[in-house]
Amino acid sequence: MPRQHSRAPQARQTDFGFREVGEEDKTRLVREVFDNVASRYDLMNDLMSGGIHRRWKAELIDRLKPRPNEILLDLAGGTGDIARRFLGRAGKSGRVIVCDINASMVAAGRDRALDDGILKGITWIVGNGEELPIADGSVDCCTISFGLRNVTHKQLALEEARRVLKPGGRFFCLEFSHVETPLLRRLYDLYSFSVLPRLGAVVARDRDAYQYLVESIRRFPPQAELAAMMGRAGFEQVSWRNLSGGIAAIHSGWRL
Repeated sequence: MPRQHSRAPQARQTDFGFREVGEEDKTRLVREVFDNVASRYDLMNDLMSGGIHRRWKAELIDRLKPRPNEILLDLAGGTGDIARRFLGRAGKSGRVIVCDINASMVAAGRDRALDDGILKGITWIVGNGEELPIADGSVDCCTISFGLRNVTHKQLALEEARRVLKPGGRFFCLEFSHVETPLLRRLYDLYSFSVLPRLGAVVARDRDAYQYLVESIRRFPPQAELAAMMGRAGFEQVSWRNLSGGIAAIHSGWRL
């Protein structure tokens, strides 16, 4: 059964991009962001990254190595991008549970899957990554792609991901990270702060959502710090691989 957390901090301040807000407000604010952009989320991902996010997700699936009969829990699974890729490799016996706190994103993903003729293999759940409605030791692998930075209590979410994994299961986090080289970092900052909010205003009709996106990336823990958090959550053999010079990174760890 899902664990009842008693260690969540009492109400206090946390980051929402570069703003400080009450912890009780962050979930609502993040939900509003994704409510506003759900219908154009996939299009914006393509435009923002020039399609490179597809290569990053393909790398994630290559490292995951889906097998027949495996159950994947995809956290912050939104529009089902990772779920469809997983089923394409695991075959008809594979199964995915997509869990996202945002009902609009879940609805968009379910509708897109139906449009693509995917009628079986995916279960769609609206749920909080800090308190998953998933039984202990019930999934073979767990992924979260571009979602952990939106979680208020990231350590709790990592602990929950480990809790629901079977012994021998593996966790993967694909997330925007910290660029390694100074020159690339300067170019990336210029693009992020000058172009992305304007693109969000035109395409998604929500400049603020993509201003938050840029700021939330900068507030996310660096690679080594996230690896340490995974270790504290109980994952073993934690490692990471930078993608595109550290613009994104894939972290992984085992429940042994």
